[in-house]
Amino acid sequence: MSLKSGAPTFGMPEPVISNYVIGQLARRLNVPMRCGGSLTASKVADAQAMAESVDSMHSTMMAGSQFILQSAGWLEGGLSTGYEKLVLDADRLGGYQKILGEGLDLSEEGLARDALAAVEPGGHFLGSDHTMRNYEHAFYDAPLSDSESCEQWEENGSKDALVRANERWKKLLNEYEEPPIDQAVKEELQAYVTKRKEELPEAWY
Repeated sequence: MSLKSGAPTFGMPEPVISNYVIGQLARRLNVPMRCGGSLTASKVADAQAMAESVDSMHSTMMAGSQFILQSAGWLEGGLSTGYEKLVLDADRLGGYQKILGEGLDLSEEGLARDALAAVEPGGHFLGSDHTMRNYEHAFYDAPLSDSESCEQWEENGSKDALVRANERWKKLLNEYEEPPIDQAVKEELQAYVTKRKEELPEAWY
């Protein structure tokens, strides 16, 4: 936390360093590790929010955390959340899943051994059989990725990531279909929530 104010220092360099240190300690002691995720002190989904969140989540991932909280939507040190931030974070989480889940493909196909043998020195691989087999799925296709040319991007409204994230969460909500649940189970859950609200005192937290 900040020694000036006592406020948590979410997304700052010091917690990033601590993730790596704690990861080393957890491995030495052979205990599970829990870290925070896409943390930021920013109040809106701006460049500060994304830079701090990426630093925080990347160090959490690389430190080897087994349990991660606050992975998406976090703003203002956890005091608020935002739909655009949720979508932007989820977009990055897909990239991290690719890194952790797949890593570097060292198979014959992954290393393109046949293309290396087929293409002459000074040639290129864009038209090789290997490229044709793999170009559609070789890279992580982020939901917010923008593969348009500059001209296409301008024709489509010159939308930046925040605008695309706004459109995406609205589309997701409009297309949402509530999963089926047994009516008796639903009523039991609602009764439990009502009972707990009556039992617990009102509190700011």
